Amino acid sequence: MTIAQVSQKYGLSQDTLRYYERIGLIPPVPRNKSGIRDYDEVSCGWIELMKCMRSSGVQVEALIEYVALYQQGDATIDARKALLIDQRDQLAERIEQMQQSLTRLNEKISRYEQGLMSAEHRLKQLEEKRQETL
Repeated sequence: MTIAQVSQKYGLSQDTLRYYERIGLIPPVPRNKSGIRDYDEVSCGWIELMKCMRSSGVQVEALIEYVALYQQGDATIDARKALLIDQRDQLAERIEQMQQSLTRLNEKISRYEQGLMSAEHRLKQLEEKRQETL
């Protein structure tokens, strides 16, 4: 696939794809005889992984380290796994914090809704009294 096709497929600019490769966020992309990037299934798999990891808040530095370890071969399997476990734990902590924030916001909204319902109920009672006096 060309860089334009990959850009469209994954919603990343061509500059971003080049940047990811330049900083080591994805391994070097194969090139055709003319020297043009030719994204294969493996390259696209790395892009999908990095897009997923970035959207979950994983730091670029950790991902670059992961790719560098991967490129060193099987001797780094334990280090790669440890890095992923650390990132998973950090993500789980962020999710827990976000869940707590969501719960608090829902409670706050509920109080507003209850207050509005009470106000509407009082208005309805006043309207009923007014109708009785007419």
